[in-house]
Amino acid sequence: MAMVDPTRPARRGLMLILSSPSGAGKSTLTRTLSQRETNLDLSISVTTRGKRPSEMDGVHYRFIDRDAFDLLRQRDELLEWAEVHGNGYGTPCKPVEEALKAGRDVLFDIDYQGTQQILEKAREDVVAIFILPPSMAELRSRLVRRAEDAPEVIARRLDNARDEIARWSVYDYVIVNDDFGAAYESVRSILAAERLKRSRAVGMAAFVETLLAEKVG
Repeated sequence: MAMVDPTRPARRGLMLILSSPSGAGKSTLTRTLSQRETNLDLSISVTTRGKRPSEMDGVHYRFIDRDAFDLLRQRDELLEWAEVHGNGYGTPCKPVEEALKAGRDVLFDIDYQGTQQILEKAREDVVAIFILPPSMAELRSRLVRRAEDAPEVIARRLDNARDEIARWSVYDYVIVNDDFGAAYESVRSILAAERLKRSRAVGMAAFVETLLAEKVG
């Protein structure tokens, strides 16, 4: 955990969203960022689906029952939510807001619909990045190389990708992932710059006043 420097002005954390069509690289970028970057918490969604044997509660998801999920939704306590194959998925507001107030950044690996919901609720806290493949042919090749899906599923993923790519202009930044190392460094550069934005430095005014009042010489 990063130490807080009491001589520096406090800052409010940000929400860093990575989105992409399946196969374009957002999950690999998200995983690498969460492992390498300091002061960056990976957002953990809640879900009503059952826990798989390989999953850990509180690490992969927070597993809750349908009544608890519906209550969160009815109270507007989810930043974003969706129904997928009869199961509820969502991001609780409370842990994210606690992290932002503490000056920690929160990383999201979500799709366009989730991004749009969060942008509508918390635009000033969000930095949204869309990851593009270098070509549709390369995207198809990546999906084939993953060897996880049948041909008809790959075809459906490519159709969905075109729909997602058409939403690119909603995002603050767009990165073409033709080289993973370069794409990763671009995301890091964006994060570094956004962390320094004046609007996030909630303690800057008091810090500047202290500087101006300081007697030297």
